[in-house]
Amino acid sequence: MSARATATSPAGARGRPTEAGPKKDAPRRRMRLTPRASILVSALAVVGVFAVAPGRAYLDQRAQLHDLQRQADALQQQNLVLERRVADLNDPATLERLARRCLGMVDPGEIAFVPIPKGQAPTPPDCG
Repeated sequence: MSARATATSPAGARGRPTEAGPKKDAPRRRMRLTPRASILVSALAVVGVFAVAPGRAYLDQRAQLHDLQRQADALQQQNLVLERRVADLNDPATLERLARRCLGMVDPGEIAFVPIPKGQAPTPPDCG
């Protein structure tokens, strides 16, 4: 190789920075806002403003859906309790116990006694 070939490189001849990087003494180029860029920024701002209302509506509906789901779960639990109660009331032994305790019914030939405390009214049975 000749000395001249090593002194200048093709990258330096075309105006590109050499392997050492850009010169530190070179002035920094200031970014300018071109008309296209300003239109783009304006359009993005308008889109952002109009996206607020649907975003808020989405968040409100998501919160409402969460509340309704929680309410549906609570109602499902109540339904399970009521289904057990219905199954219990279909049992003949439970029906007889409730008839004797709450309604004061007795079988034919039996005598019903209701204890009354002195000076007080009789307390109603717990029929829940």
